[in-house]
Amino acid sequence: MKSKPVILLFIDWYLPGYKAGGPITSCANLIAHLKDEFDFRVITRDTDYTETKPYPGIISNQWNTLPNGTHVYYFSEKELSYGRIKSLIQETKHDKIYLNGIYSRYFTIYPLLYARGKSFENVIIASRGMLAQSAIEVKRKKKKAFLALSRGLGLFKSVIFHASTASEKNDIEKEFGAGVKIRIAGNLGAMRHFSNNPFRRKERGDLRLISIARIAPEKNLHYALQQLASVHDLSITFDIYGPVYNKEYWESCLMMIKTLPKGVIVKYHGSIPHETVPEVLSKSHFLFMPTQGENFGHIILQAFSSGCPVIISDQTPWKDLEKQKYGWDISLSSPDEFVEALRKACSLSQEEFNKLSEHVFRYASDFLQNPAAELENRNLFR
Repeated sequence: MKSKPVILLFIDWYLPGYKAGGPITSCANLIAHLKDEFDFRVITRDTDYTETKPYPGIISNQWNTLPNGTHVYYFSEKELSYGRIKSLIQETKHDKIYLNGIYSRYFTIYPLLYARGKSFENVIIASRGMLAQSAIEVKRKKKKAFLALSRGLGLFKSVIFHASTASEKNDIEKEFGAGVKIRIAGNLGAMRHFSNNPFRRKERGDLRLISIARIAPEKNLHYALQQLASVHDLSITFDIYGPVYNKEYWESCLMMIKTLPKGVIVKYHGSIPHETVPEVLSKSHFLFMPTQGENFGHIILQAFSSGCPVIISDQTPWKDLEKQKYGWDISLSSPDEFVEALRKACSLSQEEFNKLSEHVFRYASDFLQNPAAELENRNLFR
């Protein structure tokens, strides 16, 4: 039997971690879809995002095999170095190197430095939305300085960039020039969690919102709370899940929560692992996330897969949602439209909500069964 091509996949955080959000989901879904054709070997840290204790049940600084058969090398902080990463690459026979992210010292830059002078044709970099303008604006000076230096040194010269959308392709070209090599392959969704759309009770004048995202300025939770401050006559519960990435920002959100109308109840639940996300979504009416920008927005597709329509900003690939009856995508410069969407969502009857919920559930089902994105991702590694 012919052996499968080996892909060395570098990423700062991976399963069983979940606090780093989208990149973990993107890579886990990629492996789940393509593992029968490619042998992915994941190289990552032995801790979750913002954590210092290693994952229970894994052995640091050696290869582990996850329940789904994926081989993962978990580096301890003490062992992370250029020399150890170079040795691990040399010791592990591989056909391609797949890097996730632009700025990571250990999991992007060091593998690239090793690859200099070798075949860059075998190095693929997924920028994971990090070159979008909204992402660059966070710590702008440092990022701009790094990108300028990397261009000067030719750090990314001749590599193949993985863009998940045409918009991301434009972002890459803006930073590295029109001649850069780019392949577009859409992000893959998770395998279906529900065979039938979960039922949730919905009464007119009552609304259960949910947000599942890290608490940081780019996710715009404070903006969401500002809109809820304008709905004095509605009964709304807003469940918030996700790690606190920016404590100062979270403090400002807590101050806003204290000023909300009596009819708006906000509950913070902390972080939750990937496997529990469908369950909490299945108990909510709408995902409410006026994000400043998403490369893909896995949580949006997960919401649809759970029969949960969305109220989001227009800074994601998910467009024209009201027209398609999937919810609303609204400009951040139009806060009144967010308030109006909240009022419309709250006014839905059980019958009206059931139709909307079933509609997004069926849409997600069709999206996840579309073979085009899987073919695009398969071609990344051929």
